[in-house]
Amino acid sequence: MADTKTDTDKGDAKEQAGSGLEALREELVDFLGAQAEHLVEKTGERLTDLTQQLLDSAENGGGFLTGVGSRILKGESPLKALVSQKAGDVKDKVVEGAKSLFGKSKGKSGSAKVTNIIEVLDIGVPLRDAYNHWTQYDEFSGFTKGVQSVSQGDEVTSDWNLKVGPSKRSYKATTQTQIPDDRIVWTSEGAKGTTSGCVTFHEIAPSLTRIVLVVVYSPAGFFEKTGNIWRAQGRRLRLDFKNFQRYVSFADPDVEGWRGEIRDGEVVRTHEEVVEEEQQEEGEEGEEGEEGEGDEEEYEDEYDDEEEDDEAPDEEGEYEDEGGEGDEEEEDEEDEEER
Repeated sequence: MADTKTDTDKGDAKEQAGSGLEALREELVDFLGAQAEHLVEKTGERLTDLTQQLLDSAENGGGFLTGVGSRILKGESPLKALVSQKAGDVKDKVVEGAKSLFGKSKGKSGSAKVTNIIEVLDIGVPLRDAYNHWTQYDEFSGFTKGVQSVSQGDEVTSDWNLKVGPSKRSYKATTQTQIPDDRIVWTSEGAKGTTSGCVTFHEIAPSLTRIVLVVVYSPAGFFEKTGNIWRAQGRRLRLDFKNFQRYVSFADPDVEGWRGEIRDGEVVRTHEEVVEEEQQEEGEEGEEGEEGEGDEEEYEDEYDDEEEDDEAPDEEGEYEDEGGEGDEEEEDEEDEEER
């Protein structure tokens, strides 16, 4: 009887254990099923969102779909194309937000702040030499760090390739006014901004020239506007202006610059015409100097003749006076003898 009872208890325990495992298995199955259902729901929501974005993009002109399609045609997988295009859209939104932050000044929508640059330098060379060196634009790339290259289109326009820090840019410059040994006024336009500049030359002494440089820079583009905050353009121009001072101080003084004259963006006197006029003026000044020396010599000759004429009568007078005194003495002696 005892054995029978023990066997019965063992059977009941096995049944209970089996029922417990069954219950645990069922709970595990239910849990896994719930997680799978949740995952399916989340995936479905994401697919729904993506589908809606695709539909919205298609309704707005298909820019997103076009970008995805072009990436697929270039060999990217559909998934990579979707991710890359989405990342590009996010980047564009960030850039647009930054533009709205940095590109607008207070009170004026869409207007960017300009940079005013004013520099003054004294160079120990004659005025003509300083001006001639400045007109040699193709030499600027040899002694500055900001100017990469310059190509002269004609007497009025030129193309400049510049570098400020890591940023490169190109400008097309137009000379508005150019008066030899006096001033040069120009404007320039490029994809990254516009400039208006004026440089004037002032003679302080025969071998000392003062140069005044004024530039107004209006940046365009996100990186140019943000770089404008730290005045990078002004620092670059200031350093290259000093490089010009150093270069001219040690350069060959006998340099022939462009001596033409420009008014309102048009050449009114060519280089050859101005040089010819300057040579004629120098020749006339030389002739006047020679004539002045001849007049001085003639005046000195006349003055000498007048002095000689003045001295002659005085000597004759002296002789007459001496003769008169002698006659009086002889008369006095004769009177005494008669007495």
